[in-house]
Amino acid sequence: MARLNIIASAALAFTCAASTLPAAASDRITGHHFATRSEAMAPNAMAATSQPLATQVALDVMQEGGNAIDAVIAANAVLGLVEPTGNGIGGDLFAIVWDAESEKLYGLNASGRSPKSLSLEYFKENGYESIPPRGVLPLSVPGAVDGWFELHDRFGQLDMENVLQPAINYAESGFPVTEVIAYYMGRNAAVLADQPGFADVFMKDGDVPEKGERFKNPDLANTYKLLANEGRDAFYKGKIARTIDAFVEKHGGFLSYEDLAEHESTWVNPVSTNYRDYDLWELPPSTQGIAAQQILNILEQYDISSMGFDSPEYIHHFVEAKKLAFEDRAKYYSDPAFNDVPVEGLLDKGYARERAKLINPKKAGRSYEPGNPPTEGDTIYLTTADKDGNMVSLIQSNYRGMGSGVTPTGLGFVLQNRGELFALDANHRNVFEPGKRPFHTIIPAFVTKDGKPLMSYGVMGGATQPQMHAQILINMIDFSMNLQEAGDAPRILHTGSSQPTGSVMSDGGVVSLENGFSKNTRRELIKMGHTLQEAVGPYGGYQAIWKDHEQDVYIGASESRKDGHAAGY
Repeated sequence: MARLNIIASAALAFTCAASTLPAAASDRITGHHFATRSEAMAPNAMAATSQPLATQVALDVMQEGGNAIDAVIAANAVLGLVEPTGNGIGGDLFAIVWDAESEKLYGLNASGRSPKSLSLEYFKENGYESIPPRGVLPLSVPGAVDGWFELHDRFGQLDMENVLQPAINYAESGFPVTEVIAYYMGRNAAVLADQPGFADVFMKDGDVPEKGERFKNPDLANTYKLLANEGRDAFYKGKIARTIDAFVEKHGGFLSYEDLAEHESTWVNPVSTNYRDYDLWELPPSTQGIAAQQILNILEQYDISSMGFDSPEYIHHFVEAKKLAFEDRAKYYSDPAFNDVPVEGLLDKGYARERAKLINPKKAGRSYEPGNPPTEGDTIYLTTADKDGNMVSLIQSNYRGMGSGVTPTGLGFVLQNRGELFALDANHRNVFEPGKRPFHTIIPAFVTKDGKPLMSYGVMGGATQPQMHAQILINMIDFSMNLQEAGDAPRILHTGSSQPTGSVMSDGGVVSLENGFSKNTRRELIKMGHTLQEAVGPYGGYQAIWKDHEQDVYIGASESRKDGHAAGY
């Protein structure tokens, strides 16, 4: 039986973890007393982001009278500056908000749509078999700024000038670039240096900044000042919109002033599934959030706890459940304004039981067909929680690190390349159409029990995300890990399932196991027909906040693989 209530008391979690985790993962310290760094704990407020400066700004904003919504926007603005390798206001945003006053969850889809003047025929006539990842063709409307103002208008407390001022200060005075960000800026520059405007902002001396170098972005500071003084219309109907329009047209693209001016975000109802008495909430398509729920619905049919964390049985069943969920993802997930997405059917428990029957417990599946559900009805992740009980789960991205590389003159940010995820197969649900939202990989998550908010969390990283959303909960529920251990434990990554662009898995894909799984487990998986491949770095970036209702404190956890930092007061 699941024992997630253990996590409400950190001390008890530490004592239980050693007896529930296998000794086989002995090359990591997971599973021993104080197995990883302690969870962050605080009585009033908590922030967990992927960069320490952003976490500190979030806390400062809440201490100055702002709430969790103000704090998450302020931190996101800082992250767009200090971590441009994963996010920025040229990208999209999704959020789940627990509003303490109404005691309800609210979902926001702040993603943009494709240019209305671009057509499928253009790609066909010019010989494209897929949409390129860089340049002006994969551009879609950036939705993040509208997302900020939607969140702020509905839930914020401080003036937007105060919310954006910390990011403005860092953009003007500079900040020291961390080792991780310097590394990823170098990797991005290797493929984006020749994109219009990129080098002017990010390679001012002919190269990207080195570790510890103080980096300034005065153009972004000026952009943030416009937003603070003139509001969201400065971006979508004012100077910024006209700058983007002229720059993109100059370089042969299609994203226009009209596309920006017509943009609006969408408030959506988060959807849930119950996994061993805990409700996991995700946003519905156009995101891939329900894939995590489909994985858990399938795995709920099995006694995962008895299999053991470092066991071929658990890893095999997890990978097969992921394959099944991702086949449905490839077929059904798309913009609901253009397609009838059978969300209720995909999350139906009976459907999950039927899908689970396809799993051979001894052999890896080479391919699966999408199901027929009942028809009723690099990225950053951050989370904040305040003294009044409000909690925000927010994720924001350029896609592919620094996006398209296209950096309009004088604005200080790159434009996203999310349009790359459209298919060019006219029969595919996610086919390119003018004014359509592409399939989206970025997903925030939230957990409740008995109607009470427990956990806001996310794991950045493309198709990694639903796999890790599921693994975090399995680690906590089935293997009794605490909030930090659940993120630090070695991860399972399967790649090669059918993609939203229309390509189909036919060879079973590839399983990558992070350091910490035993050699014997790896050998047994190979015997079962899995193809194992070493991979370094693509396992995502995790942040989480847990609300301990019994002690009335917040618990925070952050990613040990990157610059993650959780702190409170």
